[in-house]
Amino acid sequence: MKTKALKKDKVNVVTLGCSKNIVDSENLITQLKSNEIDVDHESEVDDSNIVIVNTCGFIENAKQESIDTILQYAEAKDNGEIEKLYVTGCLSQRYKDSLEEEIPQVDAYFGTLELPLLLKKFDIDYKHELVGERITTTAQHFSYLKIAEGCDRPCSFCAIPLMRGKHVSRPIEELVKETESLVKRGTKEIILIAQELTYYGIDLYKERALAKLLRELSDIKGLEWIRLHYAYPSGFPMDVLEVMAERDNICNYLDIPLQHGANKILKLMRRGITREKTEQLVHDIREKVPNIAIRTTLIVGHPGETEEDFEELCQFVRDMRFDRLGVFTYSHEENTHSYTMEDDVPEDVKEERVNIIMGIQQEIAFENNLKYIGNTYRVLIDRKEGGYFIGRTEFDSPEVDNEVLIDAKKTYLSVGDFCNIKIVDATDFDLYGEVAQ
Repeated sequence: MKTKALKKDKVNVVTLGCSKNIVDSENLITQLKSNEIDVDHESEVDDSNIVIVNTCGFIENAKQESIDTILQYAEAKDNGEIEKLYVTGCLSQRYKDSLEEEIPQVDAYFGTLELPLLLKKFDIDYKHELVGERITTTAQHFSYLKIAEGCDRPCSFCAIPLMRGKHVSRPIEELVKETESLVKRGTKEIILIAQELTYYGIDLYKERALAKLLRELSDIKGLEWIRLHYAYPSGFPMDVLEVMAERDNICNYLDIPLQHGANKILKLMRRGITREKTEQLVHDIREKVPNIAIRTTLIVGHPGETEEDFEELCQFVRDMRFDRLGVFTYSHEENTHSYTMEDDVPEDVKEERVNIIMGIQQEIAFENNLKYIGNTYRVLIDRKEGGYFIGRTEFDSPEVDNEVLIDAKKTYLSVGDFCNIKIVDATDFDLYGEVAQ
């Protein structure tokens, strides 16, 4: 008598949102694979019978993208194309009750810290011994390292504490072990991420310990670059800059979201810092690390932002001449302090203000990039695309910053390798180079 073979489950994990969500998905994938469950990340082949959507709930556009993605797979389930649909991440954490009501096709919703519960759906337990053995989904040569979870900052506009909870640091020895494992598997660049880097260690060691962590990571053999993302300006630990200046494998790069440049709006945002103190901090950073690239992000259209406040922000951008800059429109988020204020800046005005700020930054970026021409830099090759090999200097983070384009017809380069590249031309947000002779 013949028996029908049961089809083995195959899981597709879909990640939305920031690099912190990427790490969460990588941890999920690692747990599943360690239990011999077939799993892909954002598979382009429709051969999975189970889909897990890791959602973002940060701002309105991100929330809508997450909802649209859930609905896409809910329809696929209705059509019999998949059997199970699970949703996790920030949106699920924040709106679980309403999502269960509105999209009942989803088999189960999980919050940001409920990975063990999600694994139970596969009849497996969370393996603590896998800490440090994370399977990455990025290009092999760079990886994100989440050093803490949650945030204790009181920013009035931000819903992250509602979704991620209070700040919790990971022990230094655990982070060193994970980084050593990543380096053994080919990682050359580690990008430190958290909701807020500079609080690192306060809960564990009763002091800011980011500088100490950097020294420990910097000592790891084979780790070529360490990059810092998401540092808070108020109470910035200046000893971090001393380590950056003394260690060659810590990139002269800092992502420090400043959010605004007008004192009135900074106060409404509860940022705990003034424009004057911000400008002094930027000056001090550049003095201690003279060739540092500073990236920042700004928010326009916060409740109460007048034309005068916006013009003050524009002048702040002109004065500070940031190397890299991104702008968001304000998103009116429930249960935040700013939500108690009237969202009084029209959407079209918010968008116009984004365009004005980016126009100012475009001119600054072009002028900055012209300074690269004629100089040679160490470049990490990320990929080949079209007729170019595309890489980055230490002053640029993947996917958000400048790229260096090298003509693939003239030379062959290996993805993941470092090369000495002479910059021969520049545009607003890209550099063109050739292998240095």
